[in-house]
Amino acid sequence: MRKIANIIRDKSYDFALRIVKMNKYLINEKREYVLSNQVLRSGTSIGANIEEACSAQSRKDFIHKLSIAQKEAFETRYWLRLLKDSGELKEDYANSIIKDCDELISILTKILITTKSNSE
Repeated sequence: MRKIANIIRDKSYDFALRIVKMNKYLINEKREYVLSNQVLRSGTSIGANIEEACSAQSRKDFIHKLSIAQKEAFETRYWLRLLKDSGELKEDYANSIIKDCDELISILTKILITTKSNSE
């Protein structure tokens, strides 16, 4: 579990950095403030909740925190798709960051399924 935890922590941190840089671009170059702040909040929250899960006090707490991270990842994907389809992000860049988000969702989902099945 330690290796998986490090992978998801690293990937979520790298993703959050991409989100922060994208937010700066959207604000400075596109003058887009509303959607960029929404995706900044949810996109950086994924990693924050994963960090909290790594110091969870129980398996139930771990599952709860990772479930929140998963929900934030789904929300982030929504905002990214909206930014792409509204033309605020170039398609290639948007597809790349959405792919990263989908990868986080996939990893989180697998961890949650495994953890829940191990607790039964």
